[in-house]
Amino acid sequence: MQSAPTSPSSMSPSPTPAKRRAVFVVGSGRSGTSTVAGALRTLGMHVPQPEVAADDTNPKGFGEPQWVVDLHTELLQRCNVQVSDARPQAWFDAGKLAQFDPLRTRLTTWLEGQFAEASELVVKDPRLAWFVGLWRAAALRCDAAPAYITMLRPVTEVVGSKQKYYGGGDRTAGDVQRTAAWVNMMLHTERATRGSQRRFVRYADLLEDWTVPIFGAGQEFDLVAVQTAQANDIRAVHGFIDPSLRRVQLTWDDVDVPRRLREIAEESWQHLDRLADESAGGGDQPAVHDVLDQLRAAYGEYYGEAEALAQSTALASFRSGQAKAREELPALSGGASGGFSHRLRSLVPARARRWARRMLARGSGQERA
Repeated sequence: MQSAPTSPSSMSPSPTPAKRRAVFVVGSGRSGTSTVAGALRTLGMHVPQPEVAADDTNPKGFGEPQWVVDLHTELLQRCNVQVSDARPQAWFDAGKLAQFDPLRTRLTTWLEGQFAEASELVVKDPRLAWFVGLWRAAALRCDAAPAYITMLRPVTEVVGSKQKYYGGGDRTAGDVQRTAAWVNMMLHTERATRGSQRRFVRYADLLEDWTVPIFGAGQEFDLVAVQTAQANDIRAVHGFIDPSLRRVQLTWDDVDVPRRLREIAEESWQHLDRLADESAGGGDQPAVHDVLDQLRAAYGEYYGEAEALAQSTALASFRSGQAKAREELPALSGGASGGFSHRLRSLVPARARRWARRMLARGSGQERA
């Protein structure tokens, strides 16, 4: 008996699943990360919801998933790292968390839930740079291709923008800390994303003509939402990106930092800026990487010298903190000084306790001059 002919519909192959893409927007805060994330969202890419609410410092929105911000805040507290941390050691402290498998599983589960809603995601948060390896591992577990957009803005403008919108504390100390944190963040972010799909975008270029860097990223990363954007989407991005957003344009004449830090920061900026140069085959080349490696090492040496010079200040601060804790937390002792001492010690990270013990020994013994 001859079987019935197969209908054309039953012979057609199953639809090919959409390719998963995760674009991670990284770089220093106040460098245009929110603008590029918002542009990609407007063109149709998915920013996981809910987002961090807009405020006076970013009236058009941050483009940051609240879940991601909360997670990074938790992780930074866990490894005792600040959002803008100038310590080279901070990268090793944060990087250790990437080896924690339950944490990878937690991120993978969350990402899977987001990919169930859309195949192309934008994940942006200035804190993300500390955990590039963790996010890369989670994306790969989801069979997604990770890619990175690093925003570039002159360090003096970043420092000035943070001073204007965040303020706080002594202006000179703020300039020094923020400049050092920018160097630390940008040089290590470049190294962490090296070897992956990535693009460097100048904030000035984004504001001047956003179509060039955004559609360039869409082509290189094979982003369907960008490549198939409709006229209405493009008009919406034109309305979203406001060239007047570059409200702070400071130079080194406006930023008060030590000469050596200024030299390292300026040279870092010059070579990071070259990474966005697409002429003559592009600037993301080994020769530039070599110079950035040298600058990262130079910054580490400079920071080590500054840290050694400030040991007396750090030790005095540690002793002051001990004295204040004894005054403010007497109830912890429960009437027993031994119990109080143990509780007090537990509040101080082990690494800091070891360092303080060494400094106290030096101060009380060998260096009595």
